[in-house]
Amino acid sequence: MKPKITQHYSNFLQSKIDSLRQMIADLTEDAKNDAKGSAGDKHETALSMMHLEQEKLNQKLKEVMETKSIFDSIDFEKKLAKVTTGSLVLANDIYFLISVSLPKVELDQRTIFAISPQAPLAQMLMGCVVGDQISLNNVAYKIQSIS
Repeated sequence: MKPKITQHYSNFLQSKIDSLRQMIADLTEDAKNDAKGSAGDKHETALSMMHLEQEKLNQKLKEVMETKSIFDSIDFEKKLAKVTTGSLVLANDIYFLISVSLPKVELDQRTIFAISPQAPLAQMLMGCVVGDQISLNNVAYKIQSIS
């Protein structure tokens, strides 16, 4: 299950990067085309708006690339008895991948949350072993497995 989950999240991040790059390329192309046939204040405003949007997309791209870099640097192959970064923890029939914060997914009718090691739940899970129980926000989590 763990390789399937890590592959899903890696593909998700790469897809996001590709999508952002395409949006930036499209904006650049639109700006070039707009520059050929327009003049005046409306034209300048449109170019300014495109430039601002491009800056936002570039910032978002940088953030997603940093997240992917961190995700790719995690050793998901290591097998430890205790929860650590890179662990896939099953608790209350919910999977928690201790890696980077990413959206919840459903795979094979299982719920998976990718959470950052800095997240409160991850902080409480760190160092725990199978059978341990923790409580966060009045919810008790019993660790069923660690991989």
